[in-house]
Amino acid sequence: MNPIIRKMLPGLLPLLVFVLADELLGTQIGLIVAVVFGIGQLVFLRITQKLWDRFVIFDTLLLTALGGISMLLENDTLFLWKPVLTESILVGFIALSLFSKHNLVLLMSKRYMGDMQINESQQKLFNRNLLVLFFITILHMAISVYSIYYMSKEGWVFVSGFLFYIMLGVYFAIMFISNYFKRKKINDEYVAVIDEDGKILQKASRGEVHSGNHLMHPVVHLHVIKRDGSVLLQKRPENKEIQPGKWDTAVGGHVSFGESIEKALQRETDEEIGLKDFKAIPIQQYTWKTEIETERVYMFACFVEENQRFKTTDEVSDLRWWSRKEIQRNLGKGIFTPNFEHEFSMLK
Repeated sequence: MNPIIRKMLPGLLPLLVFVLADELLGTQIGLIVAVVFGIGQLVFLRITQKLWDRFVIFDTLLLTALGGISMLLENDTLFLWKPVLTESILVGFIALSLFSKHNLVLLMSKRYMGDMQINESQQKLFNRNLLVLFFITILHMAISVYSIYYMSKEGWVFVSGFLFYIMLGVYFAIMFISNYFKRKKINDEYVAVIDEDGKILQKASRGEVHSGNHLMHPVVHLHVIKRDGSVLLQKRPENKEIQPGKWDTAVGGHVSFGESIEKALQRETDEEIGLKDFKAIPIQQYTWKTEIETERVYMFACFVEENQRFKTTDEVSDLRWWSRKEIQRNLGKGIFTPNFEHEFSMLK
């Protein structure tokens, strides 16, 4: 769950406590119970986590202010608007983060991530989830307003207290299921099992060839080079099973069963960096063996102009140009994949 959402959940507890106490003991006593609970929660978090939780402070103060106004005006309907007002502040906060230069939510979230670094693709995913939260909150606000005027008090309790969590839970469940089937689809894709001469012996799923049985299968690698000799490298995502977070050849991928080497190279290059028109130069073929697989690597290179543009996808964490001297200075330091360092020696 996003850290900002997780951080906000304790702040909503005083409201839920009030709802229960109000139902059993009445509005005035319910408000006192909720405020006492909020203060107790602050003290508990201060003792256990050595911090003053701003969300709990804000929610308790807002609850007190709105509850007090509601009692003074003897208007229970005003108090029912409290969740809507709270969420309107959240919506404004998210909107400012999404549609301005300052992503405040991301900056606040980083406070709880320690030394974890967020790359470009992870930031895009973060913003996409934030946009979904933006629309979920607006939808929940609309339903909350409806519940104030057209639903029973029990209905308002459900909508204002629990429906928001249910909506978030449904979204995260959809994301989990989608990612599960996406990974399953990748593992179920078929590749050719070949011998040293490239002769096809059988077909196997990607899950099988990555299981340590060392069924040799073909992969393509493309080195993208500028006229000054600079080499384009991709940074592998942190969720990769093999060599996560390291800099690697610009393009690398499996050859699907029944697919030619040339077609696989074109497809992978388009999918990973968005390059469509290029002239691939064959460099070398070699066998590469790791703990979990054995690959027959078909290595290519291509030259591009200075102004050539690329794109990053979920398969690529980052892209940047490296000079030959810069690469040589960093060889053997764990910055690059061993596979790339092996191939760099073959580049002229």
